[in-house]
Amino acid sequence: MGTRDRTRPDESRKPAPITVEGYRRLEARAYHLWNVERPRMAAAVATAAAEGDRSENAEYQYSKKKLAEIDRELAWLGARLEVLQIVHDPPPDDGRVHFGSWVRVRDVEGRTTEYRIVGPDETDPAAGLISSESPVARALLGKRSGDEVEVIRPRGSSVLTLLAVSTRPFDDSA
Repeated sequence: MGTRDRTRPDESRKPAPITVEGYRRLEARAYHLWNVERPRMAAAVATAAAEGDRSENAEYQYSKKKLAEIDRELAWLGARLEVLQIVHDPPPDDGRVHFGSWVRVRDVEGRTTEYRIVGPDETDPAAGLISSESPVARALLGKRSGDEVEVIRPRGSSVLTLLAVSTRPFDDSA
């Protein structure tokens, strides 16, 4: 867990939208933690505890710490899954960018990037999933293909041209 994770305010009770796929990923994470990681780490704690003096037993200390991290994540996931608002319907097919839309944009250097606008709990920039609360998404929401948007970021502003909007992932294989 990085420093940013520890210093972020706890928003576990704050409702937020999430796609069906994003909700399923969080459920799968909770299932994996509860049914695979937690039993494995609990067994490791028991094994290490049986080795004697716990105060100088590094394996015991490590296993206890990892078990506590798993329990914290499970508690957080449980709280989040209760309040997330699943958006079941696909985005409207009206040519505008909405929550759940896939977009293709070009920056001023000519680089093309594809994103899907998703909830903050399912953000994964490496996979092209950007939060609806991000500067890029906020600038794009409601816009149409051909529109230029200025994105105000902490490191400065940039201009993006919206090339395409879709209700489904882009299929460039055709």
